[in-house]
Amino acid sequence: MTSLATGFARTQRWLRAHPLALDGALAAAVLICMVVGSFADPNGRHGPEFGSRTPQLRSVVLMVPAAGALVFRRRNPLAVLVLTGAVSVVELVTGDPPAPVAMSAVIALYTVASRTDRPTTWRVGLLTMAVLTGAAMFFGSPPWYSQENLGIFAWTGMAAAAGDAVRSRRDFVGAIRERAERAERTREEEARRRVAEERLRIARDLHDVVAHHIALVNVQAGVAAHVMDKRPDQAKEALAHVREASRSALNELRATVGLLRQSGDPEAPTEPAPGLEVLDELVITFRQAGLPVEVARADDGIRLPAAVDLAAYRIIQEALTNAQKHAGRDAKAEVSVIRVGPTLEVTVLDNGAEPQGQTVGGGHGLLGMRERVTALGGTLTTGPRYGGGFRVQAILPLKTRTGEDR
Repeated sequence: MTSLATGFARTQRWLRAHPLALDGALAAAVLICMVVGSFADPNGRHGPEFGSRTPQLRSVVLMVPAAGALVFRRRNPLAVLVLTGAVSVVELVTGDPPAPVAMSAVIALYTVASRTDRPTTWRVGLLTMAVLTGAAMFFGSPPWYSQENLGIFAWTGMAAAAGDAVRSRRDFVGAIRERAERAERTREEEARRRVAEERLRIARDLHDVVAHHIALVNVQAGVAAHVMDKRPDQAKEALAHVREASRSALNELRATVGLLRQSGDPEAPTEPAPGLEVLDELVITFRQAGLPVEVARADDGIRLPAAVDLAAYRIIQEALTNAQKHAGRDAKAEVSVIRVGPTLEVTVLDNGAEPQGQTVGGGHGLLGMRERVTALGGTLTTGPRYGGGFRVQAILPLKTRTGEDR
């Protein structure tokens, strides 16, 4: 049974790949059926008889083109239906009794119904049914309501209905397949989009961590080199700050990169992401690096959503890092965190004692801040201050887009 099923499936695939060969075999089978059916006499002495008559030459001549036209039924179904229908009408009018040439028209009508739309099937089917049935009733053997005449009506109707059913099922299966393919493409696109967003977020976190701590290391290393000969105690203190900043950078870098680990990998990050609760520690690192920072908070001690808390911390960190790098040696910075209704307003100002290198639209730091704020549905304003300096202001909603509120 297995070998038989395999052979049948192989034959079916071959026929689908060679439709012309299938139509040729169908045409040959229809021709044989018409020739065999022409030996039957429906009006015999004792009812329908087989072998009591032989087909006329004219009928055989009409059978050959009617069956041969079915080879091209897929390429031009309407033309094949017109040809087979015309040959069938000629046989119904001149044959006594007529040979079953109308069998080819029935196959052609099925093909039209299975390969066109429903309105076309209705129009063509009713017209074919009316013409063939009318020719059989008016010119066929009496009485007009004989079984043979009504049989043409039934066969043409069933051919149109069967073809329409096959077309409907084919369209239904095609729609299901297209929907499945579209859903698969949508899932793949969504997966790629999420991967891109995750990569961007991780890259943003890495930039924040590395830029902040490397800036501190750079400043403290410069201080140590400057006072190494004259004030070794101060140089030793600066080097201690370098060691502490580098250790913090490694810890945060390890925690960020740990997000890329699989669930079963060891050494997964266990510390929570930084937030405004450790803002004082962040400010102390900048003060030790030589940047005076003043902090004003009026956030009522509310518990922020994790995303808002992390974004506020990173914005302050990045803004202070930029101030330390670009504002000059005598620069000062001011940080304010204020709750204004349903939003949290974070502002970082510096006096810009020296011309700054940062601009409104340049740098990955400002771009990262803007992406963080936009992802939360907030607004970010950056630019030079009147009279010198730089200003960074972020307004973050206390209720994030994901529905997480305070």
